Parts: sequence; C-alpha cells; structure tokens
Amino acid sequence: MCGRFALTSSSADLREFFSGVDLDEFPARYNIAPTQPILVVIAGEGREQGSNLADRRAVLVRWGLTPAWVKDPRDFPLLINARSETAIGKASFRAAMRHRRILIPASGFYEWHRPSKESGERPQAYWVRPRQGGVVAFAGLMETWSSADGSEVDTGAILTTTANSGISAIHDRMPVIIKPEDFSRWLDCKTQEPREVADLMRPVQDDFFEAVPVSDKVNKVANMGPDLQQPVVVEKPLKAPEKQRPDDGQLSFF
Repeated sequence: MCGRFALTSSSADLREFFSGVDLDEFPARYNIAPTQPILVVIAGEGREQGSNLADRRAVLVRWGLTPAWVKDPRDFPLLINARSETAIGKASFRAAMRHRRILIPASGFYEWHRPSKESGERPQAYWVRPRQGGVVAFAGLMETWSSADGSEVDTGAILTTTANSGISAIHDRMPVIIKPEDFSRWLDCKTQEPREVADLMRPVQDDFFEAVPVSDKVNKVANMGPDLQQPVVVEKPLKAPEKQRPDDGQLSFF
C-alpha cells in the first residue's frame, strides 16, 4: 500500500521528465496525504502541428478515487490504492483502467514496517526514494465524479503491485513504476487496452529504490517540512522475508 508520498522536484525537472508537459510553478511537498490534491499527468487532446513534444497535460485531482457511478461519496470507501493484479476486473476500477490511465509524479514514498504485536517493537517509518535520485512516475487511475447539482471532482488512485526484494522486508506492496520509455503506451487509452499494458504493472527492479529509516513525524499530516526525510538510526536492521506463493496476499480489495 502507498499511503503517503512526496514531490519535491522542480517544475523544470518535471517538464523535462515528462517531455515538455506544461506546468505552473508549485511548492515542494514532503508529506502528501489522502484526500489532498495531487499532480497527475494525462494524455493530451492532440499536439499542435509541427510540435515534437509529447502530447501530455498536467492536472490536479483529489487523492482518493470515486467511481462515476457512486451516488454519495460519504457512503463509499476512500480508494487511494488499486491492486494492479485485480484492477482490470474490479467494478470500481474497470472503467478507469480502460479509459483514464494516468501518471503520478513523485520523488519517493513513505512506508511503515509494522512488527507483530507479540514482538513488542514499534512501527518504523521509511522514506523510499530512487537510488539515483530524481523523479519517478507511479501508475495511476483517474475518475471524474459528478454530484446531483452538476459539480464535478476529478479523483485518482495509485496502482500497487507485489513488493520487490528491496522493499518486501518493509511491506508486501509497492507502487507500480512506469518508466519514461513506456509513458506513451501507458497513457494511450485509445489503442492500448488494459490487457495490452498489463506487462507494465510489475515490480520495478530490486535495486531501484533505497529505503531510509525516518522518524514518526510523517505520521501527522500537519508535519510538512524537509526534516521528515532526515535519516534516523534503527536498532534492528530489516531482513527480507521468504518469498510467498504467487497467490498469497491477493484477497484484499486494494
């Protein structure tokens, strides 16, 4: 699961990473939480004649997907993540997988290692960032929910997959990462059906991320400074768990 992430890269870096996507200046965000607005990149409506830039747009959506068929969001769970293994067939995500796939830029994400209660150990937060630095693009889904009075809210969710060996000692899930060479195929919902991009929804290579232990300040949404990513010393280093069978842990909705 991915419940918090950060986006601290500059607008210039994001424009370069997403091949010229138009972006306004925005502040660094160190603790992005569910229900907050998040920046996403979507397919454009057609590039200008003669342009050599990718046809993409940046928009803001609320983090927490609400399917278009929901009558009252207050009676519906907040869908911040979608399991990539089952999203194609789930009623909540089926339409978005077919028509509204998006990219969610991030500088990294936070995850918590939660020991068993019997161990008596405290949960430990980790800042998970690309080992080489820079920006990553989470695979995401988008839906526009319309209320009875005609107002609309754009909403989104992050697709997750089984954690690779570099992350599995912390948590058994991680965001799906889309590489720049696959951006166009992922965003192309006109010619690429969900089954044709299923190969992109796999764990990133084991050494792509590094996990940095950080304090529990990130637990509070009100804490939003760069000190959230300051490393702390942990007493017991993590060990990767034994591999599970492919069907283990796949029963959760998210």
